[in-house]
Amino acid sequence: MSVDPSAAAQRLLAELLRFKTVNPPGAERPAQEHLAAYLRDAGFECSLLAAEPERPNLVARLRGELPGPTLCYLGHVDTVLADPREWRHDPFGGELIDGFLWGRGAIDMKSQVAAEAAAAAELARAGWRPRRGELLIVSVVDEETGGELGAQWITREHAEEVRCDMLINEGAGELFEVEGARCYGLCCAEKGVFRFTLTTSGVAAHASLPALGENALLKMAPLLARFAERSISYLPSPQSEALLAALGEKAGDPAPLLARLRAADERLAAIFEPLFGITFAPTRITASEKINVIPSRAELKVDCRVPPGGGASDVEAAVAQILGPAQGPEGERYRLQFTEQMPANASPVQSELADAIAGWLARADPGARLVPVMLAGFSDSRHFRAAFPDCVAYGFFPQRHQTLLEAAPLVHGADERIDVRDLAFAAELYRDLALAVLGSASR
Repeated sequence: MSVDPSAAAQRLLAELLRFKTVNPPGAERPAQEHLAAYLRDAGFECSLLAAEPERPNLVARLRGELPGPTLCYLGHVDTVLADPREWRHDPFGGELIDGFLWGRGAIDMKSQVAAEAAAAAELARAGWRPRRGELLIVSVVDEETGGELGAQWITREHAEEVRCDMLINEGAGELFEVEGARCYGLCCAEKGVFRFTLTTSGVAAHASLPALGENALLKMAPLLARFAERSISYLPSPQSEALLAALGEKAGDPAPLLARLRAADERLAAIFEPLFGITFAPTRITASEKINVIPSRAELKVDCRVPPGGGASDVEAAVAQILGPAQGPEGERYRLQFTEQMPANASPVQSELADAIAGWLARADPGARLVPVMLAGFSDSRHFRAAFPDCVAYGFFPQRHQTLLEAAPLVHGADERIDVRDLAFAAELYRDLALAVLGSASR
């Protein structure tokens, strides 16, 4: 259908940016009610479902005439904090300046919410209905603090309202280049979280007589240094192997690709290297509670991320490889205790939905490649994959003017903004994807 959602997406995003939905406290109701009214006016059936009254989740549905798959466009409207003193323009102004819409959430992720909703609404206003299945627009709250009141709650308490076969969410899509090849990432997986505490033990003593004690903090120092020397342990996954293949490298060895990325831009290597294995990021260390006491115990908190297929035993093996064995000739060197274990989540690299996105990209940016990638962090996709194991979920918000290297530093940072040409580009994808997957009912 000849529907152009670009102007509608720009207007809607400007409106959404003016709602202050910083989480905590969130207070997303006004923004969600605005979005519900917008979609209801276009012909969607809308409901607001809330674990807490001021923080409702929006489910908007457009039904087809025949049975078929449910395609869900997912997004969240809560944001992280923005300090106006650190910004060049009002983070809650939704201002259009030099071709960019400025504001907290302009990339993460009110832009995608606006592009998805505008594309769907403009189709519906033009009379489009799915020939088969249905289109869902789901806008949730509370993503920035884990989704307890948002995606996690709604997939548990109202599963039938949001059950879907295919899902598009955040996670990838910005353009990056490797030796002149234009690439767009399709997020097929998200790494798991296996955080742990390392503990070293010693003997307490008065700090004025340090030789009478055994300083646990000094025992921790060489372990911390080894993490500084090596922060990743390579562990293959189906998704990382698919990425190597898509970029013309042999399976099992990311080193040549990483060398190519470093040659292009060190930042590209920094973004992609974590996708090939287990990462270790020491973030907190504690020892003596008093400055004049030699610590008998030191604890190091480590944020550890693990690709699909990996688990606690892989983490323990990698730690032993980096730090040496926990038990040495003179007894215990350190203890490892997991404090959080959340396995990775993933969808198949190849699917009908991936083919539809690849077909669209071939027409929208001829010569560009769609390559499977993994999110080093996690998003609300994990809740949908857990609740609906057969659901194929991808992260994809295509941006060709504001590249990966330009967009990534703005997420959760000051001066967050999006090129309106990319907003239009993404809206065109969501329009065309709905038509390709669900078809057009005869009217």
